[in-house]
Amino acid sequence: MAVDQAVRERIAADLWNAEQSAVAIDRPTDSHAGLDVVDAYEIQLINIRKRLDAGAKVAGHKVGLASEAMQKMMNVDEPDYGHLLDEMQYFEKTPIDAAKLCFPRVEVEVGFILGKDLPGEGCTNDDVVDAVEWVVPSIELIDSRITDWKITLCDTIADNASSCGWILGEQRIPISEIDTGDIDAVLHRNGEIVAKGNSSAVLGHPLNAVSWLARKVDSFGVRLRRGDVILPGTATRAIDISSGDHFVAEFAGLGSVTLDFD
Repeated sequence: MAVDQAVRERIAADLWNAEQSAVAIDRPTDSHAGLDVVDAYEIQLINIRKRLDAGAKVAGHKVGLASEAMQKMMNVDEPDYGHLLDEMQYFEKTPIDAAKLCFPRVEVEVGFILGKDLPGEGCTNDDVVDAVEWVVPSIELIDSRITDWKITLCDTIADNASSCGWILGEQRIPISEIDTGDIDAVLHRNGEIVAKGNSSAVLGHPLNAVSWLARKVDSFGVRLRRGDVILPGTATRAIDISSGDHFVAEFAGLGSVTLDFD
């Protein structure tokens, strides 16, 4: 049974305050057993609209739960998604204040920049190949505003799919010049390798994640547009961060991206 709009607004406010204060909250599903996926996406949108009203712009979208292992852990059979806003973009060589975050983690992703709008319903991988202008090395910074990452699917969706920020490397490769379904990725923290993976771990192929995303957001009246950044899911496990950490993500044939924390 879904929850009413007043409950949605209250949960959205709690998540908003948690992000602003960097003080996590208990998971909403513990207090609201009726919370479902539709509620969760509506809660996400309440806070996204609040940020857009304050001047932020949608820069793209991210796909979460894109690996079989994560879906099994959450007991779901499809990914979820969140919004990437322009104010969520971080930059190489500009350290991030870790104290302003709750439980931050780093994910390595083969990113895409769209050169054309994508269709919604019926979007295929061929449509994605036609629309993508650039393949880019990227890191997603995730953070849960819910204590100790003890979340269910509805909790993370309501929390903007646990998204916090995104960073792109400088390299840009046309999609016709790289096999995006077979890119090895290595993540270094302070000079040591902490994670390895391959882009095939993302729903078997990252293009599957992007076409799924286009179809999914269309059901909420949203389209993926020219210029959007799309993060299809991580090629490695997520890595916790500490103050002072320096990360380098390297992608075979694609380049690298760095991320630093104060």
